[in-house]
Amino acid sequence: MKKEYEPLFTPWKICNVEIPNRIVQTSMGGTSLFGWLEPCHFDKEAAHHILGRAQDGVGLVLPGMQCVRDTMGRRWLYQNKKMFKDLAEWMPEFHKTGSKLFIQLAGGFGRSMAINDMFVKMLENKAFGAVAKPFVDIEYCCASAGETPNRWYPSIKSRMMTIQEIQEMVEAFAKTAKMCKDAGVDGVEIHAVHEGYLLDQFTLANMNYRTDQYGGSFENRFRFPVEIVQAIKRECGQDFPVALRYSVVSKTKGWLQGAQPGEEFEEFGRSEKAIKYLGDMGYDMFNCDNGTYDAWYWAHPPVYMPDNCNFEDVAHIKKFTDKPVVCAGKMDIKFAAKAIKKGEIDALGIARQNLVDPEWVTKIKEDREEEIKPCIRCHNACFNFAKSKHTANTQPLFDSLQLARCALTPSTMQHNKYKIVPTNKPKKVAIVGAGFGGLEAALVLKKRGHNPVVFEKSDKIFGLYNTASAMSFKDADKQLMKWYERELKKWDIDIRLNSEVTDINSLLKAYDDVIVSVGTFPKALNIKGFDKAITFTDLLIGPKAKKYKKIVFLGGGLSSCEAAYDAVLAGKKPVVVEFLDDLIVAPGTCLANSSFLREALPFKGVPVHLRSSVTEIGDGYCMIKNFETGEEWKEECDCVVNGIGFVPNDQFASVKNKHLHRVGTCVKWGALREVIWSAWDVAMKI
Repeated sequence: MKKEYEPLFTPWKICNVEIPNRIVQTSMGGTSLFGWLEPCHFDKEAAHHILGRAQDGVGLVLPGMQCVRDTMGRRWLYQNKKMFKDLAEWMPEFHKTGSKLFIQLAGGFGRSMAINDMFVKMLENKAFGAVAKPFVDIEYCCASAGETPNRWYPSIKSRMMTIQEIQEMVEAFAKTAKMCKDAGVDGVEIHAVHEGYLLDQFTLANMNYRTDQYGGSFENRFRFPVEIVQAIKRECGQDFPVALRYSVVSKTKGWLQGAQPGEEFEEFGRSEKAIKYLGDMGYDMFNCDNGTYDAWYWAHPPVYMPDNCNFEDVAHIKKFTDKPVVCAGKMDIKFAAKAIKKGEIDALGIARQNLVDPEWVTKIKEDREEEIKPCIRCHNACFNFAKSKHTANTQPLFDSLQLARCALTPSTMQHNKYKIVPTNKPKKVAIVGAGFGGLEAALVLKKRGHNPVVFEKSDKIFGLYNTASAMSFKDADKQLMKWYERELKKWDIDIRLNSEVTDINSLLKAYDDVIVSVGTFPKALNIKGFDKAITFTDLLIGPKAKKYKKIVFLGGGLSSCEAAYDAVLAGKKPVVVEFLDDLIVAPGTCLANSSFLREALPFKGVPVHLRSSVTEIGDGYCMIKNFETGEEWKEECDCVVNGIGFVPNDQFASVKNKHLHRVGTCVKWGALREVIWSAWDVAMKI
């Protein structure tokens, strides 16, 4: 191990519990040992994942947030004695690793509850809500400190929690913590003053309008989390550690409005004295980041956010407490090691890197950094709650129930579904296309014992990802490509560049199976001069790329918004034209990612024309029309980028053969998750 990493592997204490190193897995939705949104139970898939993180060497492991009352089923956790019995039987196996386990307990979501269309109907139609209440009491799930707008559907207002409900919940925290302690858990973490969830909604001045003992003054607003820690200490003893998940700064300007990095804003209700007060009241450690659901990109930083985005605030707040402080949020590992050595923070909080590479800590210890598979912060599978202007959460419910998976590593939280099973009958398999779908299929096939050969018509692998990764903030994507290059070399994958396949039937005769992964084509639009539009590849890596300064993007989807943001960072002058009344409306893009871009473009001064389209493309100009006002104008520009989307390449769609398989975007346009997972689906069956 390199000397610069040594500070990460020194012991420290939370209360009287010694943690073997400074690496903390912070909680992620979907990794709870007691299930996620379904009725609580001891979750074997989560237990497998959590145990794996301890075996890899994570010093303190926190499973996913667990509400003290079932989201579905309405039962209090402490009433499920069998679940805690199963936990107690599992804990000795976990403790063999030497790591420690804290279970994160939460009150709930309040106005941050990611309601979908079905939940909206339950809230708007009281009769429907009453019928569903025995299964899911959505009104209770959304209850808050006061009548505040739901983050996902602002016309829905939370109802105010009653004092009796608050006190029942305080008691439930204490009883649940005691059962965790009796089961052998090393401590608990309270998801309280964090990310704008239920308990945080009590502490934030602009979300709490109560006039009783839980509202008004600073002490009253913090009474709820204080009563929780004091009740736990009474029940479990003063030496039982109680950590706090803590957002240092809300980074929130107002309802549904985050503050961009570097933006001056008025803080939405947090104060410096809170951390000292909470430590004095009994909390033993502060697990820190920033943000609320209104500024979600601080708590779930997408690729556009700067590295170590929360560090400055966390290091500052450490001055106000004598309790250990953990910092999370797109942390660079080397940077964190230096900060720990300097005493600026006590430990490093890491979440999604634990999903993409289950052995990353071991690789650091063994000086194998180059083998670490990087997280690209896409949120495609781990937390892809999505919305646009007039929608609730558009993530399908079946998907919401299975968070904390990984777009790049399908076996994460799905280890029984996606696994390498050696074949008894090795086959020769031809793969047409060397994008991520084809390359992932080749790796899975080779690991199973087959003999794949990849045919690529161009002179390079990765296809359209060469374009996507060219943006200035896509360093992790560039690292991912390097990781694949090493893996392909390690497994000696036969890749034949400049080898275009035109006769698929001949390939079917020469090989046992053929996989087609030939990607997509850009869509076309029937407007005057459309042939003058350029592609994203022309814009980002083409021979004239550096010459384009004034750029009009026809279409306001994710690709256009990312490229426009990259352009403005480079000092260029992008303009975004979108036919709909919002940007990035396609389901599947996490709100943390889309809300950043929606707010970053106007903050950086990028003109965004909604309900508009380009009606003509000429030499050095285009015509833009607003369909609501009827206004049409001439926009001078160097180029117009075709950002209206892509269609599958159906080059071999007419060929029907049971040994011919299709993967990736040549079947259906989708994110990297769909490409990688479909490659596994096919490669595991051959």
